[in-house]
Amino acid sequence: MITEIAQIDVKPGMEAQFEAGVQKAVPLFQRAKGCKGMRLARSHEKPQRYRLFVMWETLENHTVDFRGSADFQDWRKLVGDCFAVPPDVEHVSEVVKGF
Repeated sequence: MITEIAQIDVKPGMEAQFEAGVQKAVPLFQRAKGCKGMRLARSHEKPQRYRLFVMWETLENHTVDFRGSADFQDWRKLVGDCFAVPPDVEHVSEVVKGF
């Protein structure tokens, strides 16, 4: 299992629009090959900063299958105008699980 973590800074005043766009995009992720779930979190200290967590079966499910799909283009149409800067994306694998 691979977790995509995208740090997304949105333009001031566009927080509600961004959150609504992510909500509308949920079906895009639900039908994406290898996508096992997603969630969006907002920073308390920096309220224009979000972190999107998407769980993928494989790295390629995100980097090849989803990014190469029409659904990725639709995702960007829903939220891209809100980005203050391009998202910072990384992929992680769990190495220790507590409780």
